[in-house]
Amino acid sequence: MEYDVVIVGGGPAGLAAAIRLKQLATRDQREVSVCVLEKGSEVGAHILSGAVVDPVALNELLPDWKAQGAPLETAVTDDAFLILTAERAHRIPHWLLPPLMSNAGNYVVSLGNVCRWLAQQAEALGVEIYPGFPAAEVLYDEQGAVRGVATGDMGVARDGSHKADYQPGMELHAKYTLFAEGCRGSLSQDLMQRFNLRDGVDPQKFGIGIKELWEVAPDRHHPGRVMHSQGWPLDSRTGGGSFVYHFGERLVAVGFVVHLNYENPYLSPYDEFQRFKMHPAIRPTFEGGKRLAYGARAINEGGLQSVPRLAFPGGALIGCAAGFVNLPRIKGSHNAMKVGMLAAESAFAALGAGRAHDQLADLDGAWRKSWVYADLYKVRNVKPGLKWGMWAGTAHGGLHMWLNDLGLGALVPWTLRHDKPDHASLRPAREATPIAYPKYDGVVSFDKLSSVFLSNTNHEEDQPIHLRLRDPAIPVAVNLAEYAGPEARYCPAGVYEFVDADGGGKRLQINAQNCVHCKTCDIKDPRQNIKWVTPEGGGGPNYTSM
Repeated sequence: MEYDVVIVGGGPAGLAAAIRLKQLATRDQREVSVCVLEKGSEVGAHILSGAVVDPVALNELLPDWKAQGAPLETAVTDDAFLILTAERAHRIPHWLLPPLMSNAGNYVVSLGNVCRWLAQQAEALGVEIYPGFPAAEVLYDEQGAVRGVATGDMGVARDGSHKADYQPGMELHAKYTLFAEGCRGSLSQDLMQRFNLRDGVDPQKFGIGIKELWEVAPDRHHPGRVMHSQGWPLDSRTGGGSFVYHFGERLVAVGFVVHLNYENPYLSPYDEFQRFKMHPAIRPTFEGGKRLAYGARAINEGGLQSVPRLAFPGGALIGCAAGFVNLPRIKGSHNAMKVGMLAAESAFAALGAGRAHDQLADLDGAWRKSWVYADLYKVRNVKPGLKWGMWAGTAHGGLHMWLNDLGLGALVPWTLRHDKPDHASLRPAREATPIAYPKYDGVVSFDKLSSVFLSNTNHEEDQPIHLRLRDPAIPVAVNLAEYAGPEARYCPAGVYEFVDADGGGKRLQINAQNCVHCKTCDIKDPRQNIKWVTPEGGGGPNYTSM
């Protein structure tokens, strides 16, 4: 199938790029064919975010979004930031927080529902969207430029044989291919390596965000209330924090983020989240409520220092495939959409000039001249400053943001660096202290498998495992022996477990059907032995209102 532009991923960046391409084509009365591939069973099925959205990019893309019925309905009305100890919650006065941390003018949303709405706008403009078709392979021409992608085969058994319903994948060729796979996209990782897109930039940094959606009692629902916290249950050397967002009809989104440069191999991000909900300042919100949904997703946290070069021959990375999250604001969709729009404008100009499969050379300069760069520049030293510990790093980051907000950024001209990737931060188990987590009470805290059930995750069981071990000996010989098997804890879906092996000892069992596509294993494995690839089309979570 031949297109002018193929976009891999139906998230905010990919859909914004598709809409912008069609808007430009309509303006200039030109025909531009655009296709979006989405690995989820529908657009939004794999989208998980807090989410409090800054509408700045949406205002540019679709200025009449309110009249068009966009699902941004709950404006932020109360903005709180808490420091937690084991028993107390201390609210930081709003006037002490840097102005850029304010959520005034923002909206509490389901980002999945926003993407579903954006997909409707894109299709109305003539964009072809194919959900359930993951891009599994990048295609290259004779000169080494990207010429499109191939979707994965369907109906392949675990042993590699073809089942009765086997269907081969499709090749989609394009003059330009935009990769909007989200954080730690599998094809994006390959492209960064092939084209050396990360040369001269810092390692990307990540967090794991775990989220639940609740329906709470009417007297405990405060639409527009936004709360974030730092501190307990994490120790001062482990970065992270929480969010609690009230929106819609008695809905509360609650989540917890753990930075994946944590050191203790016994730490379980999932259990830190469950323990957080037991805090006396948090628990009352959820007592008497009903848990509706669960999910998890990795988050880019490196910021400005970690953004790779976007353009390469035949296409570009956009959105969180490259990493444009503003960590202290806990927002990235506005930046992702803007970069997608800029890529669309660059590709449209190239098509108009009769070009194809070359490098969109103006894109890297364009985003650095846009408000995306300014958004990330102001907070560039927040994440790397956390290497001094949570409290010293937070104080340093707050001062840095205040100076930028006051127009005194020249007083802090330096840029701190990220020194190593997150997988290199784990200490050996012999140097760490095991963590005793409380039992789940079935009221506000729950076990992993009941949580995965709420994610509506489904994979065809008789298919090749999409979590591939580069060396099958490493999990037991290295991870279990030296690090006490951290994959059994860093995975928020119970995919990895060490079980008794035939003949004695242990072996790693991979329950791939549980995978919620968070990508944590691909990031945190200490020897980078796990490679996440796309499973059969439509597999994975089916998130509702997440």
